Amino acid sequence: MSEKNKDTYSLVLEVLKKEYPHALNYKQIASRLKSKKSIDKHEVENIIRELHQKGLVSEKKKGKYCIHPTDKFITGIIEFTNRGEAYLLSEDGHEDIYIYPEDTGKAFHGDYVKVKLSDKSSKKRLKGKVVEVLKRAKVQFVGNIQIKDEYAFVVPDFAKMHKDFFIPSKYINGAKNGDKVVVELLEWKDEDKNPIGKVVKVLGKPGKHETEIHAIMFEFGLSSEFPEEVIAEAESIPDTIPLSEIQKRRDFRDVLTFTIDPFDAKDFDDALSIQRHHSGLWEIGVHIADVSHYVKPHSELDKEALQRGTSVYLVDRTVPMLPEKLSNNICSLRPNEDRLCFSAVFLMDDYARIHHQWFGKTIIHSNKRFTYEEVQEILENKKGEYAEELILLDKLAKKMREERLRNGSIIFDKIEVKFHLDEAGIPTGVYFKTQKDAHRLIEDFMLLANKSVAKFLSEPPANIDKKAKRKYASVYRIHDSPSEEKLEEFARICARFGYKIDIKNPEKTIHSINKVLQEVKGKKEANMLEMLAIRSMAKAIYSTDNIGHYGLGFEYYTHFTSPIRRYPDILVHRLLEAKLNERRYSDKDELEFFCKQSSERERIATDAERASVKYKQVEYMMDKTDQIFKAIISGITEWGIYAEITDNLCEGMIKLKDLKDDFYVYDSENFRYIGKHYRKIYALGDEILVKVKYADLFKKQLDLEIVSSSTKLKQKKST
Repeated sequence: MSEKNKDTYSLVLEVLKKEYPHALNYKQIASRLKSKKSIDKHEVENIIRELHQKGLVSEKKKGKYCIHPTDKFITGIIEFTNRGEAYLLSEDGHEDIYIYPEDTGKAFHGDYVKVKLSDKSSKKRLKGKVVEVLKRAKVQFVGNIQIKDEYAFVVPDFAKMHKDFFIPSKYINGAKNGDKVVVELLEWKDEDKNPIGKVVKVLGKPGKHETEIHAIMFEFGLSSEFPEEVIAEAESIPDTIPLSEIQKRRDFRDVLTFTIDPFDAKDFDDALSIQRHHSGLWEIGVHIADVSHYVKPHSELDKEALQRGTSVYLVDRTVPMLPEKLSNNICSLRPNEDRLCFSAVFLMDDYARIHHQWFGKTIIHSNKRFTYEEVQEILENKKGEYAEELILLDKLAKKMREERLRNGSIIFDKIEVKFHLDEAGIPTGVYFKTQKDAHRLIEDFMLLANKSVAKFLSEPPANIDKKAKRKYASVYRIHDSPSEEKLEEFARICARFGYKIDIKNPEKTIHSINKVLQEVKGKKEANMLEMLAIRSMAKAIYSTDNIGHYGLGFEYYTHFTSPIRRYPDILVHRLLEAKLNERRYSDKDELEFFCKQSSERERIATDAERASVKYKQVEYMMDKTDQIFKAIISGITEWGIYAEITDNLCEGMIKLKDLKDDFYVYDSENFRYIGKHYRKIYALGDEILVKVKYADLFKKQLDLEIVSSSTKLKQKKST
């Protein structure tokens, strides 16, 4: 074996050791080696075969290899389900480790833990047991207090918290029975069944809008208030732009520019400009608020933005990442005002082919603030203000979308549930936000900017020294391919409805998923299958190790376009500015820390947003116990049936014990229940009629009961 091959041989082993217990294919290994040396995929493939023949690695799944462990311990973040089981989350988007409820130890949702891998792990699923909590994600929790004579219990609100807190009488601290409180963990000894805590704050009576929303905010560590030093720093920023700064930038103030955002948006962090270039091509500018000009590294604003990680969008309010002075004022690309931007400018022909690109600092002056609804009306009616330009942009966006589809991008038509709220915050109605051409127009140009910046940043600046080049890194938005197990399950579900997913050929898998998503549009099972498709995917995260973005079909992808509301975008702006000035910003270790922090804050924000939506859905259904609703069976589990109400997408559970007309047997292979005596079937995707049995605001759960089903009896009870 040559010295060159020996070097690659050891690097491949190093990657597999680092990734243990996750299995990788030769392409994933080669991708992880890119930063260390120029690598040939076929060379890696041959080395893997040799390692396998020598018994140093095992083929865990077809084409995916895992090194034999030197020990069976692994660390990571634990994430519970509502049922009490848990998963140790992979930090790189790979397969997670399953943990039975009885093996979760003293861990809470989100804790950093040490897990011992189980001998019961199989090729299809790694299993483990928590042996130590290394770091608590949090020590304060929200719940309702139940006071006895000499002690109390706090029952946590969060469905993924499965232990009540024991509160000695001296730590009740003035709370009244039934209050919603904040409890702080004091200790949890090995011999104690429950963790011991003390009440540190009384939030109010359960069921009140402000009490519940503040409870959600406190549960997830969210605050609308900023520290005084952060506000002071923001307020010290001048409102006017000095001439010296303008002179450093490319001036787009005389170029037609506009923003397109939701009707209720307050911050506008992206704009599009369009003009005919002297070459005859179209010059399209993607202009992004230059937040990094105002938020400097290690400043109070920067430290607070890093801690928050992202803005959070609850049902009735936004919890911003940046103070209002920046988010709604000097960084917001408001119409008829000069604004500083970081821009990606493309020369494009009528077929959306890119002939030239430019990145740099700019100043713009937005001519118009459009809402999505206004743009959609113009696109449909072919008339209105700037109709010619908008129609052209829509045409170019559709060309780019077609190209994305050909290259393996999955196109999801997301539906967002929104509420009409009265003055007291009570939901009076439900409506849906769906994606139309106006939304996709913006999305396609933002995707273009994000992937172009990511590719540009993938190589270090040419003029920095060798030592700096070795430490050079960038920030990527990565999305790994889904596990075979999840894809197989999704394919089986689709087959029930007559749709085919090709999981044997990876190149055809995405195209077949897209075909199903198109065919299912407008059908009763559309929302359910789209949600199941999303759940079958790996989680997108931030990382300095680029493995590409599976869902988008991009080799390079990052987040550049929303720095008002996402911290990674600020990092990418700093990286881009540094490269344009032929220097290095930060190093791999620091950037990786930022990536992990941002990924974690994004996960917390998603959980908080879902909790607020679920709360309002349950509240909305509370006074509708006398009504009958059409629903579709959206989930089949061993403990019952999940059903989604068609009119409002509220999901509830029909418990197995409430199916009283027969003894039902769970058929997990075919996602259904079968009546033992009358052979009645309740299967995934069936249409049923339901009533609300109980709306539990405390647990944010809907209990439903079946009124009747469209599924007919298969046969009469046999004698």
